[in-house]
Amino acid sequence: MATQTLSYSGYVCAPYLHNHTSIELKDAWIISKNIESLYFVTGTFSNESGAYFSNSTNHYILGKFKDSQYIINDLNKYNQEKTSFVFSIKDEFFQKEVMGETNFVTVYYLEYGQSEEDLQEIANLLLKRAKIETAGVGYMNMVCTSPSKFTFPYSENIVIIEVASEKSHQSVKKYCEETKRDVNRKGLTMTNLLSLSILDKLK
Repeated sequence: MATQTLSYSGYVCAPYLHNHTSIELKDAWIISKNIESLYFVTGTFSNESGAYFSNSTNHYILGKFKDSQYIINDLNKYNQEKTSFVFSIKDEFFQKEVMGETNFVTVYYLEYGQSEEDLQEIANLLLKRAKIETAGVGYMNMVCTSPSKFTFPYSENIVIIEVASEKSHQSVKKYCEETKRDVNRKGLTMTNLLSLSILDKLK
């Protein structure tokens, strides 16, 4: 009997290298029913995670998708030398109405596999933060023509936060740092992986 591959909604972050492959992928996602929203973003890796992703770049297309299987197929079709990241949400903590446009998506990893109680505590802390509109926990896949020599050890423990604010990216980044500190004060080790500042809405 064939095993069914589980599919999740989530976020995809593909390098925008101003080449044919990048442009074709962007155009395909603009018309794709699987992509709910699409942004042009700058990506900043933290010092802790940067060593694992030496072939990262600065500019990415960030898509919010409904079905991860289609995304993996798209990335294999338009595979590039720089790494693409797929963040699949296994458990959405919440979605809430927030004033302002989405202008920042930040990705964290938990250094220890957290219990249900720990995840609930993280969800409650994030829910109290007024500017966070969506948060969830999931895992990360990577697609690249030349994979990294180092395996990222925390791919199964990813936390993704979507922030809406009219303030500057620097201000929102600081806000996310404060949020992370709130979680870490509770003894739960949440570390920044990647910060995505939205420059332009493509869809």
